[in-house]
Formats: sequence, C-alpha cells, structure tokens
Amino acid sequence: MGQQIVVNQLIVLESKTNALVIQEDNGKNLTLAYFGKKLSNQKEYELIRNGYKLSRDYSSLSNSIYTPSGSRNILEPAITAIHADGNASLVLSYVNHKTEQIDKNVSLLSITLRDTIYDFTVNLYYKCFYEEDVIVQWSSIEHNEKGNVQLQKFASANLVLKAPSYYLYHHHGDWNREMQSEETKLTHGIFTLDSKLGTRANQLIASSFMISLKEPSTEDSGEVLFGALAYTGNFKMEFELDYINNLRIIAGINNFASTYTLKPKEIFTTPQLVYTLSNEGKGKASRNLHDWMRKYQLLDGEGERLTLLNNWEATHFDFDETILKDLIKDTKKLGVELFLLDDGWFGNKYPRVNANAGLGDWEPNRTRLPNGIASLVEEAKANGVKFGIWIEPEMVNPKSELYENHPDWVIKQPQRAPHYSRNQLVLDLSNPKVQDYVFKVVDDLFTQNPELAHIKWDCNSLISNAYSSYLNNQQHFYIEYVRGLNNVFRRIREKYPKVPIMLCSGGGGRVDYSAMRYFTEFWPSDNTDPLERIFMQYEYSYFYPSMTISSHVTDMGKQPIKYRTDVAMMGKLGFDIVVASLNETDLMFCQNAVKLYDGLRDVIWHGDLYRLADPKVENFSSILYLDKNRKEGVLFNYLVNNRYQEGSQFPVRLKDLNPAKNYKVEEVNLYPETKSTFDSSKNYSGEYLMSVGINPDVSSRRMSVILKINEL
Repeated sequence: MGQQIVVNQLIVLESKTNALVIQEDNGKNLTLAYFGKKLSNQKEYELIRNGYKLSRDYSSLSNSIYTPSGSRNILEPAITAIHADGNASLVLSYVNHKTEQIDKNVSLLSITLRDTIYDFTVNLYYKCFYEEDVIVQWSSIEHNEKGNVQLQKFASANLVLKAPSYYLYHHHGDWNREMQSEETKLTHGIFTLDSKLGTRANQLIASSFMISLKEPSTEDSGEVLFGALAYTGNFKMEFELDYINNLRIIAGINNFASTYTLKPKEIFTTPQLVYTLSNEGKGKASRNLHDWMRKYQLLDGEGERLTLLNNWEATHFDFDETILKDLIKDTKKLGVELFLLDDGWFGNKYPRVNANAGLGDWEPNRTRLPNGIASLVEEAKANGVKFGIWIEPEMVNPKSELYENHPDWVIKQPQRAPHYSRNQLVLDLSNPKVQDYVFKVVDDLFTQNPELAHIKWDCNSLISNAYSSYLNNQQHFYIEYVRGLNNVFRRIREKYPKVPIMLCSGGGGRVDYSAMRYFTEFWPSDNTDPLERIFMQYEYSYFYPSMTISSHVTDMGKQPIKYRTDVAMMGKLGFDIVVASLNETDLMFCQNAVKLYDGLRDVIWHGDLYRLADPKVENFSSILYLDKNRKEGVLFNYLVNNRYQEGSQFPVRLKDLNPAKNYKVEEVNLYPETKSTFDSSKNYSGEYLMSVGINPDVSSRRMSVILKINEL
C-alpha cells in the first residue's frame, strides 16, 4: 500500500517502484529533492541532495514544489496572484502535511503552504496509486483577505526532474490527422504545449507528454515520465530547462484570458495532473496508466463494451425510417450488438438534411421518422439488437428554432460577426439554464425511449469570439464553461450511470482523463483509412487502453475487407459499412470476424498491451495483448509499406510470457477459402517466443495477420 514517511525534514511518498521525496530547507520552503526509483533503506533519502553538484541557485526556489512569483523567484512560476491590497508578491512557507490511507492501494498526501504575510493558502495534493505507480496531483487555493484576490496563474503541479539531458515526446495534429508524434531534445528556455481552443482542446496539441531522462527511451528501456492533464478545456504545460539544468514541469489550466477573481473563503481547485515514472521504458509506463485508468478513472473500465453498426458512412444524411429498419436487420445479420443512428434524424421547422440547419432542435424529423425514435428502438428489440443515437447537444445552427428563441444562449461577441465552424456555434455552458437544456436533451431521449442503449456525443466546433451574455466577468468564461460542461456530464451520470456513451469531437479533439470519467469510449479520428488508423491507434495506445478506442470498419481506404477488419479488431470493434453491398464471401468473413472478436475481446480490452514493432520505424506494425495470467494472448500484425516486397523479414519477439511454459500459436481470422502460410502445428516454449520469436509472415500477399496464443 502507499507509504509516506518523514526522515529529518523529508516527506517521502513511495509507490511500488518509485519514490517522490520532498525536502524542507531552512526557510521553510519545500523542494522536490528526488523523484526516481525507490530505495530499500529509507534513511538514505537524506543523502540524495549531496549528490548533485550543480550551479548556484540564486533564489533557492529552482526546486520548489510550487513556485510562487513576485518575490525572489527568477524562474517560471506555478502561481501568480495580486493580493487585495495590490501587492503582487507571494512567499509560500510550509505549514504542515498529513496522509490519509484511503484503502490498501491508495493514499493521499496533502501539504499546506501559506504566505508569510497574507492570509493566503495553497494546499497541494498527491494521490498515490501504489501498485500502478501512478500519482495524481492537484492544488487548491484560498484566502481570507479583506477583498478579492486576482489569480493570474494557478498550476495543478510543479515537478522537477534532474538528468544530464531531457527528451520530450508529444503529439500534435488536426482534423483527420490526429496524434502525429514528435520527439525533441529540450534546450535551455521554456517549451510550451498549450491549447486556447475552448472546446476540442486536444485538436491541435494533445494534453499528454513523455519526458525521457538522459536519452530517448524505448519500449523496454530507459527512464521516462508519462504525464497528462485531466482537463476538458484550455491547458498549458511548460517545460523549463533552467540554468541549473533542472527540468521544471508546470502544468495546469491555461491562464490565457482567464485571470480568476477569487473571493474571500472561496476555494479554487485545479484539475489533476496524472503521471507515472517508469524505469523500464515506455511500455511499462503505458501499462501503468492503462491499469490505473481501467480501475480508477474510466467509466466501467473493468466492464464490457458493445460492438456496433453505425449508419453514417452508409447513408450520411440520406435516409428514412425504411432504410434505417433495413440497416437494423443488417446489424443482426452482421452479428454485432447495437445499431447506432448518426446525424440527421432531427429538426422539423429546419430539417437536419445537411450540416447547415437543425442543430439544437432535438425532435425527430416527422418526414423521415413519422413514428419517432421509439419505432426504431422497437425494431432493434425485435431483431435482438440494441439501439443507440448520435447527439451534439452543446452546439447550435443559426438556422434553428433554438437559436431563434434563445440567441442569448450562444457564445458570440455582441459587436462582431460570428465565426462558424461546420456552420454552427457553441452554446454557453457557463449559463445554468443552458446546462439544464443540454441535460434535458439527453434526459428526454432516455425518458421517451427507456431502452435506448448507447449515445454518441459529438462536439464539432471550437470557441471563437468568446463572450458570455450570462457572465459579468468575461475573464472567468473559459473556466466556467468547463465547469458547466462537467456539471452536465455529472448530472447525466448520476441519473444514467451505466449507459455506454462514446465521446466524439470530430475525432480525438476532446479526449482526456477527466472526460473519460463520464464516457466509455472515444472516437479517435474521422479518418478511418485503416493504414492511417494503425499509426493513430498506436500513438493513442501510449495513454489509453484499447477498450476506449472506437475502431470501425469502413469503406475508406483501398485495402481489402480483411485488412480493414483486422485493424479495427485491435480496438473497440464497430462497423460503418453498407452490409447489403458486401458480397457473400465478404459478409461471411465479417460475420466470422465478429464471432472471433467476441472470444478475444476480454484479453484485448482488459489485458496488457505490448508494442512489438513500431510502424514509424518498421515496414509493419505488431501489437500483442496478453491476459493478466499470461495464459492467453493475441498478436496483431499489419503491413504498412509494401515497397520492394517488404514485410516481416525477421521474427517478432514476444514479451512477458512464462519462459517455462509451452504455447500454441495459430493464425486466426483467415479470409474464407484461403490457407495460412503460418505453421500452426508447432508449439513453442515461452523462452523461445521471447528470445527468438516467430515470424507472422506479413507481406503484400498477407497484409494483415492475427495470431492467437494459448498456454498448453
């Protein structure tokens, strides 16, 4: 279980592998003395500070656990405030700390800091998940001054790392081009990752990062810190390599246009920074976060998911009740569990026949659906499948009854022309009446259709011309918007705690650990070309378990149906195809693939993930899932470059098997009437599979190969 000890003015927080050591200096300033592999002899933590012979620390604050501004600090602060009397300085002094043992695995360390002159307090929280080697950190700020305090910066965490050099690995992108990776050696100065988009905050820059110490880490070697801010709004993460060669990481809400007026006795609580430190490379850090997320953060993370058929690629906006009922029958024929009705089912005065109108008017279109949603739910029930539906309740088309009736509910500058994204604007969720409206959209759907089994929640617009007619202080807008959004999510989950809801934002524009408390899965990208998805899903897998990554078989791309299906099977499987257009053999293959997936999905969703061949480096990609008992596994292999007859020229070495056990390896998900070139008759020891490996024989003739592994 999580342990916290005090040794000669040291506060030591230990997890299974690591220790975070906080030290008090003579001036009652707390510094982060060490964050690394834990020691057997806890008294030796006292010796750590003597091992670093670095430059002079002019301010004595370079290692501060929460650096204040305006006094002697000369580096990037974690907090900046203007007191009620106009003084802009902070000196935070250690007051006390305490530890609460929440259960045998989880402990909470809280540290209180207070200004030496003003009645201004910062509380730092470190929630330690012992077995997962994960720390969740946040802060709260309060005061009892004779007037309001202006918070100009308010970080969640201020970490300090020490190494000869540092390498930042992060992701950037745009619509249809999500999760492109870059690795940079950090140089002196500040490298900033941030978002000012308001909604879809992760569209251009992801709110997650990796820091490798000394040299770039690999899957299995190197010391690497994985971190992610759990916040569904504007974020800022600053990486400052200072003159002493500390790497100072300051992460939290982006303070852009967000000076917060803090009233006396009001508590401002920051979002959580989630991080894990691995001494065994990126793979171990990923598995730490996957285990933590499934157990503690993800909604129903240890439960099940639904395979589905979505109509969007099949119909777009062009459908009616008859077409949808035929698609529901195709859902049953395909063998998946749910039919998902996408955009275009609503709006009467302004029918939603394209993206230009109707958004906000959540009533079934009487021309297309004369019998409403209820008849489709009943049709699904009659066919032995479930029914789900698409909504985008935070957004509105100007051409809608909602906009006509409530123009003051829309985010827009009163004296400037609106800027449209997908012909729509964003509703002002800082307004409680708008929160009630958005909640009612969802509540009405479930009240009117109690057997509704799934929601796809979309969000396709950024916030531009930010202004709330509800708020008096526009500097609070971006913060209050996210508070309102989370309030809606919270209310929905209090009333409907288990219903699967997919988080969609034109792709992965909104996915973060905070949002996934309320959602069961997310849509990674509108780009469903399987070749592109191999790369995207590989990168998402660093931070998110496969059961969260919605992976659909579509008609995008030129690859055969087997390749498209095999790629989708390494996530949460769905289909977005015209089932009636499949030839007999393709249909048979898809039906058999669904049955196979039903038998493998437990290990895919809840097992440990191992990245064995990186598509950015190799000519093929290889990903292994193993169950926790190491008795069952599935190995996905995909060709990503067929130039010069490339393929899997060398064996793929498996990982983390029992070397003393024997395993059967067989190819599965073969296309009908084809034979495998992989010899499934042989058995292998775990030692052989890890030391020598097996060649899946991936080539231009065998573009995707799935191997099932079972202990004998």
